[in-house]
Amino acid sequence: MKIKSAKPEYLEAAKHISEDIAEQLLSRINDKLYKKLKNKDLSTEEVIGIQLEIEEAQLVEWRTKVAEIRKKEEKKKNKVNDS
Repeated sequence: MKIKSAKPEYLEAAKHISEDIAEQLLSRINDKLYKKLKNKDLSTEEVIGIQLEIEEAQLVEWRTKVAEIRKKEEKKKNKVNDS
């Protein structure tokens, strides 16, 4: 994954996050982001913004997968009921 800067809306959201939520987000960052933070290449706010963006993309992907699974389960259920 190439590390880029966060979109402005995620940077803005990062500014308004509580310390507890920021700590939770920082606990989930990957090694590349951690190194950028440690080396002062990115600010804490920038790293949080990037992490928010990553997690949003992962959530969208997860929701898509779950919808596909539910659709398959519904087809199986209908197939069994039709038999």
